[in-house]
Amino acid sequence: MIYKPNHNFLLKSLIIVICFFAISCGNEITPKPEAKLRLEYPEPNYVATHLNMPFDFEKNALATNVKTRKLNGEDSYGVNLEYPSLKGTIYLTYKSINKSEEKLISYLRDAQNFTQEHTQKADEIFSDLFENPKNKVYGMFYEVGGNAASQSQFYVTDSTDHFLTGSLYFYTKPNFDSILPAASYLKNDIKHIMESIIWK
Repeated sequence: MIYKPNHNFLLKSLIIVICFFAISCGNEITPKPEAKLRLEYPEPNYVATHLNMPFDFEKNALATNVKTRKLNGEDSYGVNLEYPSLKGTIYLTYKSINKSEEKLISYLRDAQNFTQEHTQKADEIFSDLFENPKNKVYGMFYEVGGNAASQSQFYVTDSTDHFLTGSLYFYTKPNFDSILPAASYLKNDIKHIMESIIWK
């Protein structure tokens, strides 16, 4: 038996193959660009705080939860500025010096040692001297690079009556690359706190 090809079938198959190649060759395959996390935060809106503490300062309105507490010791207070949207908190600790040089030296040593404790995990630590003679606020700001628990810290004092420390912590395991945008944003908030402090 002699096989006779079905010309209609061959013609349809040929048209389908040609259409397939025409469609597929029109689009060149290009690799997609590497995805990058884009985090945008609102412009800071700083407002005055009146927390019945021995000092006033301005905070970012983005810090929606503000908690104050009396600490153990004479004239010692804590203030937590919580940023739920950034999953971070700025912790402030106030201690009265009461014109005691011993207390001032002790508090300065503790603040500097606290920063040095982060050197094991930190890639680098930058420090900036801060001075505001008009309001008698003097201190130091520290920026900690790497996977440290706290990326920004500071202390300020008037050298006679007041001493205040602050540190930034996130609710997640330290991973510098992932928290860098939030850490940079809150670093500016910490600097503004330092700049706006008024002792009572």
